[in-house]
Amino acid sequence: MGYDLNTIEDDSFGTICYKESIMRRIHTLFATLLTLFLLSILLSPLSYGQSELPPTDFPVLITSCGQSPGPVRVKAIFMRMKLKPSPKTYMVVDQATAEDLKIAKETGSPYKTIIIVMGSSLKAMGAAGISIDDEIDRTSKLIAEARRQKITVIGAHIEGMARRAQGAAVGDNTDELSIDAVGPNSDLLIITKDGNTDGRFTIISKDKGIPMIEADKMLDLIPEFEKIFKK
Repeated sequence: MGYDLNTIEDDSFGTICYKESIMRRIHTLFATLLTLFLLSILLSPLSYGQSELPPTDFPVLITSCGQSPGPVRVKAIFMRMKLKPSPKTYMVVDQATAEDLKIAKETGSPYKTIIIVMGSSLKAMGAAGISIDDEIDRTSKLIAEARRQKITVIGAHIEGMARRAQGAAVGDNTDELSIDAVGPNSDLLIITKDGNTDGRFTIISKDKGIPMIEADKMLDLIPEFEKIFKK
């Protein structure tokens, strides 16, 4: 069917302008809503897999892969939470092993969650007489035993780029080796944005399908910890 040119010509200029004005308003509204939606995603502390968070519970074992001071900072987060902990609700064990998990289970107090802080300290490893290879071997066995006991493994990085290759001495890649050992083998990633400026953890999260909690700074993790540990 052809267009009726007479009808088109009769359509007033004012009507055409009105329709164009309506369309512009619709486009503007759509663009605004889309922008707000994207901002809500970007600003949300929980970045990926919110509905797929693994089960988390106490007791919690906190350790590191690389002997960084990160576990002490994670403990500080728990201390800021409104908990009434027993002496073993959360524990920092610098060189936690698979044997520690076995003993806890045998004594009737099995761990329910392990938090392994990624990032290394050459000074601390040197003082302990161990290498990053030793740490990776210990951590790998720890994660394997956690899998056998169905213990949730959380990989955490909360010390920013100072605990990444960008903050390390020339030729020192131990921080990245620590991340390689723990990140892809975690059930949940908990990180701060200042350590993920290159998208390192975002890539791991997406490639491995691991949910990730990303906060602007360490103190912002307190309410996130309260959410996942207070169910």
